[in-house]
Amino acid sequence: MATMGAELAPAPGTALRERIVDGPTGYTGVEATPEWAAEVKRLARQRNATILAHNYQLPEIQDVADHVGDSLALSRIAAEAPEGTIVFCGVHFMAETAKILSPEKTVLIPDQRAGCSLADSITAEDLRDWKAEHPDAVVVSYVNTTAAVKGLTDICCTSSNAVDVVASIDPDRDVLFLPDQFLGAHVKRETGRENMHIWMGECHVHAGINGDELNDQARAHPDAELFVHPECGCATSALYLAGEGEFPADRVHILSTGGMIDAARAAKSNQVLVATEVGMLHQLRKAAPGIDFQAVNDRAACKYMKMITPAALLRCLEENRDEVHVDPETAAKARNSVQRMIEIGNPGGGE
Repeated sequence: MATMGAELAPAPGTALRERIVDGPTGYTGVEATPEWAAEVKRLARQRNATILAHNYQLPEIQDVADHVGDSLALSRIAAEAPEGTIVFCGVHFMAETAKILSPEKTVLIPDQRAGCSLADSITAEDLRDWKAEHPDAVVVSYVNTTAAVKGLTDICCTSSNAVDVVASIDPDRDVLFLPDQFLGAHVKRETGRENMHIWMGECHVHAGINGDELNDQARAHPDAELFVHPECGCATSALYLAGEGEFPADRVHILSTGGMIDAARAAKSNQVLVATEVGMLHQLRKAAPGIDFQAVNDRAACKYMKMITPAALLRCLEENRDEVHVDPETAAKARNSVQRMIEIGNPGGGE
């Protein structure tokens, strides 16, 4: 029993929590120190929570997470995890997908303001109007969409299985592919499908990695391999370089983020040029530490992904916020569109 006048010891992590600042661009004020990591782990255990981090997250967030990967792969891990709370370090649509696949669990995102320019490029109302123009078409939605859009979708896809999903559809049926125009162009090129309509959305980060940058980097590093995400504005240029013989075709790889990890372990070159969000470099370097991974565009950082800061994660676990909710009817419809994708046989990892 404490003696009269004796001060009680502060709760673990109190000094850290007092430093958190909520600003217009996110939560700041806390550095990723060993003390912070220990407190995050302690709070996660206390809340019976598992921490998931997307490949584009800050390296310190990836390093403290229980699982790191693509959004869909993480959502499937969430569904199988024994913990009752999922802390999804990613952008909002990813946390929604976890909730869709784990409706009985509490899903938290460290900052609900972490949106996505690609997911925001099409709304449910936009899709209803588009479907009305093509009433017999099959709707294929990339997983980088909101729950409301997934609920109006026939089949979801990932960047690694989009070609298989579209190829599985009756060739006489029109296809509405959304929302990414660059992934759509890649799928149309690979399938040769003419009756495929593509929504003109884009991820502002991937769209900004352009063909000129890729061409310059490839010519400056003729012995490197190229890892190119199909959302990138430079994906067509990569295939052109290979097709014209300006760069060996066997060293040009169009890959999802999950596919990049596998390809890194199998790479034969000492250097790899990577065209995707720069957060991916952290996992690639861990997967193949002997290879020099360099970004095609080192400015390709998603401000929304980077809103999941050490301060945001600490606040999330301390305050049990921000919780993600999906209307049960919408979630059921969205879950069906994901399940149809999985039944095709190549569920892929995610974006």
